[in-house]
Amino acid sequence: KVSVEVLDHLEHLALVDFRDSEGVERLQKAIQFADQLHEVNTDGVEPMDSVLEDRCLYLREDDVTEGNCTKELLENAREKVEEYFVAPPGNIPLPKLEERETF
Repeated sequence: KVSVEVLDHLEHLALVDFRDSEGVERLQKAIQFADQLHEVNTDGVEPMDSVLEDRCLYLREDDVTEGNCTKELLENAREKVEEYFVAPPGNIPLPKLEERETF
């Protein structure tokens, strides 16, 4: 189970609202999934910077093929300020724990 204090802390870190039971259930399933990683024996396994660290990564030419499409791109934004995406869209201050309704 996830305590109300932990939920409050995670909401402020991730700017995600876990106030409904579906959000809490999804979080608990994610934690259970991540807990399975503790069962993996990693003794003797060297940390890696990348899974592709033994390969040469080739860069491609950065050729611009399109442009001047700011208006069309911003039509995809759920929320925008001037000519900028607001990301994440829920990036708003959350009320303090005492001020919120919890289930």
